[in-house]
Amino acid sequence: MFAKIKQHFNRKNLTNEDYSFLFDEAPEDEYVVYDTETTGLNPKVDEILSIGALKIRGDKIITSEKFELFVQPTNLISEESIKIHQIRNIDLQNGSKPDEALDKFLHFVGSRPLIGYYLEFDVAMINKYLKPYLGITLPQKQIEVSSMYYDLKTKFIPNANIDLRFDTIMKDLGLPIFGKHDATNDAIMTAMIYLKLKNIDRI
Repeated sequence: MFAKIKQHFNRKNLTNEDYSFLFDEAPEDEYVVYDTETTGLNPKVDEILSIGALKIRGDKIITSEKFELFVQPTNLISEESIKIHQIRNIDLQNGSKPDEALDKFLHFVGSRPLIGYYLEFDVAMINKYLKPYLGITLPQKQIEVSSMYYDLKTKFIPNANIDLRFDTIMKDLGLPIFGKHDATNDAIMTAMIYLKLKNIDRI
């Protein structure tokens, strides 16, 4: 009930009806997995540098429709930040402006549910730009793969101390880890985690 009320007021806050499609009924059995690379871990002050996303239809990862772009920040990236994500200032010179990047991302997602690893952070980063742009926060259903993994492990080992690190989950599920951690590769690996966990009872 609370979710419906929250969604109702979120919809009323939409300032541009051209984006009303975000509140449409989601296509059946379609999802968007996404990840962001950012200047830091504080949505209040940090900025998005890149977005990687792709769609899942049924049990298939649709890499042919992947979404990836660089986003121009308002300030130069620090050396400490570059060491973490390997994105340099020169890489962003031809990147999209934040509003342009947001528009492209929203049209890619549509009303599809969002899947991610520690998705709350990536959603907060998008909402940082979305709230002033359209007056709303992301209205799509959100699915957290680390929660799915935790629920699976505690089903068999109640009260266990579960390691929820990304690489640990990948290895435990027998999934290949890509060498380069960027937004697109992380989105692909997260999609693999989701499908493995979704179908774990069939294995």
